[in-house]
Amino acid sequence: MTIPKIIAAKAVNNRTLIIQFSNHEIKQYDITPLLAKTPFQLLKNPALFKSFRIEIGGHALVWNEDIDLSEYELWRNGTPCPETSHSLDLASTFEDSALSIPKL
Repeated sequence: MTIPKIIAAKAVNNRTLIIQFSNHEIKQYDITPLLAKTPFQLLKNPALFKSFRIEIGGHALVWNEDIDLSEYELWRNGTPCPETSHSLDLASTFEDSALSIPKL
């Protein structure tokens, strides 16, 4: 099974990510269970949590050299999210910010 790549992501509050994948599916991922683990404890800071970027190629969300989440983790453990609830917000996120990745 091929894991789709991340094409967009958005923090919708201080603990939840919405991720759009290359197969056009959208998933929601709650980081709360990770916050008890080092180095993820730093993501309790809302400003840091919202400061991620998408790794070139869509392989991960990256906060710094110590904190990242792979496309596999986000895909496998994310929960399906109705496309209509966030797709427009994500579309504007791609166009207006550095969260988008170049087409390969």
